[in-house]
Amino acid sequence: MTIEAVSRAGLPHRRMNPLTGEWVLVSPQRTLRPWQGRRESPVAGERPAYDPSCNLCPRNRRASGAVNPDYRESYVFTNDFPALLPHTESSAGDRHPLFRSESVPGACRVICYSPRHDLTLAEMEVPDIRRVVSLWSEQTEELGRVYRWVQIFENKGIIMGCSNPHPHGQIWAGGFLPNEPYKEDLRQREYRSRRGAPLLQDAAGFESAQRVRIVAENGHWLAWVPFWAVWPFETLLAPREHRPRMTDLSDAEKDGLASILKILLVRYDNLFETEFPYTMGWHGAPTDGGDHPHWQVHAHFYPPLLRSATVRKFMVGYEMLAEAQRDITPEQAAERLAGLPDVHWRHKPAKKHDGKP
Repeated sequence: MTIEAVSRAGLPHRRMNPLTGEWVLVSPQRTLRPWQGRRESPVAGERPAYDPSCNLCPRNRRASGAVNPDYRESYVFTNDFPALLPHTESSAGDRHPLFRSESVPGACRVICYSPRHDLTLAEMEVPDIRRVVSLWSEQTEELGRVYRWVQIFENKGIIMGCSNPHPHGQIWAGGFLPNEPYKEDLRQREYRSRRGAPLLQDAAGFESAQRVRIVAENGHWLAWVPFWAVWPFETLLAPREHRPRMTDLSDAEKDGLASILKILLVRYDNLFETEFPYTMGWHGAPTDGGDHPHWQVHAHFYPPLLRSATVRKFMVGYEMLAEAQRDITPEQAAERLAGLPDVHWRHKPAKKHDGKP
């Protein structure tokens, strides 16, 4: 049987992630099981546009004592409690192969997407999202002059460990290549040496032709549920043209990125009519001065919700000890996301009452 037939039949099978070389077990028959496990608390009601107790709102004092300016657009500042420090003493580490270590100088910054406390990227206007895109590119260029890897990411939602609902993301930059991009670097390099083209550009072309897992698209960008997705509604976002880094994007491509982010994130929120939680992060070529033609810049979205706004996917047991596993197929997830409206559920017009009881 082909993998398509196996999927349609609801039979368990494995899929390989070419970016990492790791496998995922797909078990679509498990969607039939009843759920008696943990349920998350729904997101609290409406938030104010300004919260005087929020560390990230304009004019407010942060925990470090610093005061935010009266910013009117996206705002970047150095993290008050950084995981990496720029002035770390050099250390050779231990010589025994079982106890290796090394010093890691770096920098950590926070991006407040909007001065408004009550908005997420999904509910921001496209021109405001475009300013965030510009900051991502500018920060990558600035930090990339000093550090080998610049990691842009966002943890959205309390179940993703986000302690402040004010719309914000983070940037951690370091002089080393972390585990996940290291794996992607090796696999993309190997693929290009064998096939003569960037792995993700080929993947995007295949998805465009097949039209099975596409969630959103425009003239410059494609968002799809990867064939090898682990998280239930995981998506991958990449440009159609070969662009190793975010700093390689044209103004038109940055415009297109803002537009497709709006569509993708609105559809996420519309899926369960909630502020859809996720971890999002950008991967691109290392900023070490090399060309790295095997790289294609892309964003990963890893959302944990599985069945509803209160039922999430847990990566435990078999996933931690053997290999990742998912229940709904990537094709089913893509079909559900692609079929959702582009108007945010909070902004849908109210239904008119016809006067009937």
